[in-house]
Amino acid sequence: MLNSLINQSHSSPNIFPLHKPILARDATHHHSSSSAYSSPAVLRQSITTKKSNATRTGRNSAGKIKAIKNIFFPNVTKVTGFCLTKSAYLLRLSPSRIADDLTDFLWTSLSFEFVSTELDSKGNQKRVTAGAKYDAFAGQYNFSFEVPDHFGVIGAVLVENDYRNELFLEKIVLSHHNVTFTCNSWLHSKDENRERRIFFADKCYLPSQTPKALKQLRQQDLEYLRGNGQGERQSFDRIYDYDVYNDLGDPDTRLDLARPVLGGKEFPYPRRCRTGRKMSSKDPLTESRFNLVSGSMYYVPIDEDFSEIKTVSFGARALYNLLMSFIPLLDRDDDFVLFDEVDMLYDEGVKIQGSDKSLITLLPRLVHEVKNVTDPLIKFEAPEPVRRDSFFWLRDEEFCRQMLAGINPCGIQLVTEWPIMSKLDPNVYGPAEAAFTKEIVEREISGCMTLEEALAQKKLFMLDYHDLLLPYVNKSRELEGISLYGSRTLMFLTPAGTLTPIAIELTRPPTEFKPQWKHVYTPSFAATGSWLWKLAKAHVLSHDSGYHQLVSHWLRTHCATEPYVIATHRHLSHIHPIARLLHPHFRYTLKINALARQALIEADGVIESTFAPGKYCMQLSSDAYDKLWRFDHEALPADLISRGMAVKDPTAPHGLKLTIEDYPFANDGLLIWDAIKQWVTSYVNHYYPQANLVESDEELQAWWDEIRNVGHGDKKHEPWWPKLKTQDDLIDIVSTIIWVTSGLHSAVNFGQYDFAGYFPNRPTIARTKMPNDDPTDTEWQAFINRPEDALLKCFPSKKQATTVMSVLDVLSTHSTDEEYIGKTVEGPFEAEPIIKAAFNEFKGKLDEMEGIIDSRNADYNLRNRSGAGLVPYQLLKPYSEPGVTGRGIPNSISI
Repeated sequence: MLNSLINQSHSSPNIFPLHKPILARDATHHHSSSSAYSSPAVLRQSITTKKSNATRTGRNSAGKIKAIKNIFFPNVTKVTGFCLTKSAYLLRLSPSRIADDLTDFLWTSLSFEFVSTELDSKGNQKRVTAGAKYDAFAGQYNFSFEVPDHFGVIGAVLVENDYRNELFLEKIVLSHHNVTFTCNSWLHSKDENRERRIFFADKCYLPSQTPKALKQLRQQDLEYLRGNGQGERQSFDRIYDYDVYNDLGDPDTRLDLARPVLGGKEFPYPRRCRTGRKMSSKDPLTESRFNLVSGSMYYVPIDEDFSEIKTVSFGARALYNLLMSFIPLLDRDDDFVLFDEVDMLYDEGVKIQGSDKSLITLLPRLVHEVKNVTDPLIKFEAPEPVRRDSFFWLRDEEFCRQMLAGINPCGIQLVTEWPIMSKLDPNVYGPAEAAFTKEIVEREISGCMTLEEALAQKKLFMLDYHDLLLPYVNKSRELEGISLYGSRTLMFLTPAGTLTPIAIELTRPPTEFKPQWKHVYTPSFAATGSWLWKLAKAHVLSHDSGYHQLVSHWLRTHCATEPYVIATHRHLSHIHPIARLLHPHFRYTLKINALARQALIEADGVIESTFAPGKYCMQLSSDAYDKLWRFDHEALPADLISRGMAVKDPTAPHGLKLTIEDYPFANDGLLIWDAIKQWVTSYVNHYYPQANLVESDEELQAWWDEIRNVGHGDKKHEPWWPKLKTQDDLIDIVSTIIWVTSGLHSAVNFGQYDFAGYFPNRPTIARTKMPNDDPTDTEWQAFINRPEDALLKCFPSKKQATTVMSVLDVLSTHSTDEEYIGKTVEGPFEAEPIIKAAFNEFKGKLDEMEGIIDSRNADYNLRNRSGAGLVPYQLLKPYSEPGVTGRGIPNSISI
């Protein structure tokens, strides 16, 4: 579907000049016995006017519409209203489009049945119908109807779409009691599904407080959303259900592309959204994969799909075209011979042989047309760090600084025990004790203190990928172009508050013919030692890049969030206050995750072909989930404490004392965390003034139960899962989810091009072993004669590097319709004055953070964020303009 959206023309004339402000998609006319409704997507209320696609904005103030008394029937009131749709109709000639224009010209386009919050004297629902016709001049759908004075307040509406195409319904506004329905939802065509959609007015109700007249509709809508677990999902469906990750392999294409199922006892993993596709003909445990090139997209519930603005804006459109059209053209897989060739990627560009010139417009930041040159060029924008300091990536202090202020600030931990020991089986992996010694540590810190004093004063820190990577070392080395080690990196906190590296340990486990190999590298001024140190850092950086992408980014944000989204739709009605609080933070997540399964993390995809350990990447992600992931450690304060980077201190700001005072990710993140928690506290305490309301809320309890026992069911027996009995329990759980989807994701995502766009700073893979790892005489002499060649051969190949750089450029991009945290008040928040005031206070705190972060970046005493040539830490500044900016916190995981 995304393929068809991206490639359709925007220039075709319209037979009837009615420029409807909707995003319509051709009806597919698939039918499913379980299809009934379509659910809300999270979009801004504001209407964007774009001359290029003929968007129109309508009146959006309910105060301008008045209920009119009928002078002939004094007990009847005439109610007027309008309906706003969002974005623009994709202009193109098609039979269904012509039929829709005829519908607008001759008949009503939308049919409504409004339901009162009160029952009649016989206990039946009070209902009244109306039809809406499109007003091309006002750019909205208008309607009117009459209700008796005793009708009561309207609380729900059933809507039928008479078009042949889907449309995006933003809001319905009534004059009667100034009722607003914030819909933000795709509305399926009645030709696809005869069942009408149910929407509720903006007022929130706990299940026990729901008006009797709305209870049946509330339950009916939830029952549909859960589905029955049967059949293949269709594009217009709105069903949320669970499945394992059994669609990453592709044995139907080639048997070597088979991959294990993630989810279950052998490979624990969160659950994804069920699609119901048929199983592979070669492997009954693997779900078949659609051909992305042909345009078939993985199912997500209709309201999880991209808006038109995101679809045709740089972000989503570029990612799709990048994966499908551009990367296959990068067929040169040779090495960089000189560092000058690396610089050419930014200075002169590289020709793309036989490419389509349309890529120039589809990927404007990457592909450039040069006069008098037959083929376009791929020419990358130089990332900001290398523009400021060409040699930034070589400095040891910068190597450590990025562990505090880079794109993976979640891996560093305090050293609390000595000697450092592995938890792996020594009979399989060799001796457990690290090769770091007291003598090495005290020599490298120049004798300023003893090892024991450094431990006691919390001066030693570590990046530890030993136990996670070591099980993959031998089998990944059987793959072409991968040389993996288990690694530990030891660092010392200087009196200036910065980190300096002490030593790197690289380990290879024993094989049938060789014992365990382990070596410690230290910084050196000698020629040979200096180059070995550079190569050891390159290996560690490749390990950190893999951990960042597979664990910090994909697992902890994208993957772990999907069960929260599914459970919320299945168990929290759209009039539940917690559903409406979480709704903005789930926008587009299922869609971007589906695209990742289809074209990034699948067998032989971008991740497997450019990161170590290759085909085992997703298995490593499963291991990390099994050994490392805990919901109770996902809140920022708990995460910092678990890594020894902070301790509780009620006298300190945020109630925490940081082990490293100048820790930009933690310093700025705690500002965001506190603002989120205060906002959630005000919200929760308003709707749950007593603790018993939390325990007695059957929807809320079912939601949390399903997250623990189904969505994250492989960890359901863990003792650390929080209970949900009090307001504080709910506040902590919801604050954690919002932090993960907003602050944490932004911290690990939107700086990717800045920090990894110059790949020597963060290589994603190390292709060659260390020169002193059992070398032949010829290998060692080659290293001695020209060590620069050894480093370039260790780095990713040209194709690997440019592939990753291209993807990171797109993933670091904010779309034009980005919704930033606290920027826009949601309709249901406006409906409740106390909640609106709390939201405005939340917004005010976020506005203040912009200035606080700017002042921190200007303080030269904070050496981890300020200094000559350093890029200021801005990843947790709340707001940004579109594009690659290295700042801005969207509400949700939307790219």
